[in-house]
Amino acid sequence: MSDWFLPTSERPWTEGNAVEVLVHGATYFQRVVDVINKASAGDRVLFTDWRGDADECLTDTGPTVADLLCGAARRGVDVRGLVWRSHSDLLSFSAQQNNHLGALVNKAGGEVLLDQRVRRGGSHHQKMIVVEHKDRPSDDIAFVGGIDLCHSRRDDRRHLGDRQTQKMDHRYGETPPWHDAAMQVQGPAVRDVAGTFSQRWDDPTPLDHRNPYRALLRRAAGMPAHPQPLPTSLGSPPTAGRHAVQVLRTYPAKSPAFPFAPDGERSVARAYAHAFSRARRLVYVEDQYLWSTDVARTLAEALRREPALHVIAVVPRYPDQDGGVSGPPNRLGQLDAINVLSDAGGDRFAVYDLTNELGVPIYVHAKVCVVDDEWMTCGSDNFNRRSWTHDSEATCAVVDPDGELPRQVRTQLWSEHLGLDPDDPRLRDLDGAAVLWRERTRDSSVRAKPHQPDPLPRFGRVWAAPLYRLVYDPDGRRVKQRRSGRF
Repeated sequence: MSDWFLPTSERPWTEGNAVEVLVHGATYFQRVVDVINKASAGDRVLFTDWRGDADECLTDTGPTVADLLCGAARRGVDVRGLVWRSHSDLLSFSAQQNNHLGALVNKAGGEVLLDQRVRRGGSHHQKMIVVEHKDRPSDDIAFVGGIDLCHSRRDDRRHLGDRQTQKMDHRYGETPPWHDAAMQVQGPAVRDVAGTFSQRWDDPTPLDHRNPYRALLRRAAGMPAHPQPLPTSLGSPPTAGRHAVQVLRTYPAKSPAFPFAPDGERSVARAYAHAFSRARRLVYVEDQYLWSTDVARTLAEALRREPALHVIAVVPRYPDQDGGVSGPPNRLGQLDAINVLSDAGGDRFAVYDLTNELGVPIYVHAKVCVVDDEWMTCGSDNFNRRSWTHDSEATCAVVDPDGELPRQVRTQLWSEHLGLDPDDPRLRDLDGAAVLWRERTRDSSVRAKPHQPDPLPRFGRVWAAPLYRLVYDPDGRRVKQRRSGRF
């Protein structure tokens, strides 16, 4: 199994874990509610988030995000959270929402802080929850994935959307259908996820470094410039299963540097490049973007090296914000990446998008990758330069000794997208995967459709290219690393 992972000198990995992939926001939210509701006084809940909406209902009958976390804090659970400070809601971001959630939990006795310790123009994009138990370490559990505690995420297999919505491109309808996934981990790897939280929490840099306006907002919300020290870990979870897990991260090179990553960290990017170098038959990707020629080249090299390798990707049909200014940079990065992969693989590379039973496009927010049914990831990172170098990200790479988990996740997703019974033997045939997708997507009743992004006119490319490189998909590496092309 170690052949699939980065060496331990770069990132530790553990055996003896039990991993489950939770497909769909409704499934994930229900599991989070069940786990946190069982936490009692002396236990601990740690979480990071990109966006948090206090009023988001986690199940049909509640609780809301605020009810769940505030209720835990009032029971004596030590609730600690790091939420990205974000930009204004007026710019389709979530500063006010994140601030509101933090204020409510803090009033209930928890400590949720707005974290702006990022590279200029960057964000904290990690989505993790860790629940530690004072007297029951065998019940310790971590969630890592792409699902924020916010509006639009609570959708299910039917993909009719969350009744509580965030603003999206009008073609996604009034309740945008949303496809997402998260990973549940039990066993020794829980400590590695908690360690990622602890490193960020204990960073001595002020939470709103070099931003007087944010400092004023922080004081108005009654939040400190530095977190209270995080108590020592409650214990080490025992062996829980057969899965090996490596927790991967992205942090940019910045000033002041992260004390735990003084030159930044790109283990997410390096782990993908390593896994693709071992790929022989099939790489399957679900991603929100599929941007960047830098990222695409790692897959293109594998396609050129292995004549039997196929790559299948599933992405959203349209960007979430496809306006006159936001749309062209979004499409530019994806069009260039698709061209790189098509040149390398020809018909061995294919990209699809999804619609629901009403014909409404489904917004694909999942970040899942499966290689040869042997190695898989699920986390917060997207296939773009921003996620691989610039923002903070966290994902879990998993190897199952017999490949059952990666295979089960892939066939579950394919059965839904291609309208097949989960036990259909065609889903297990890696060598026939490309033909299966081409044949099934000719059926109008099947959700998956060939992805055909709108082209960009020559003039649109001229002005969108610098905006794409500097704002939408920036590079967080040092200049020397950029020039070398190394992650």
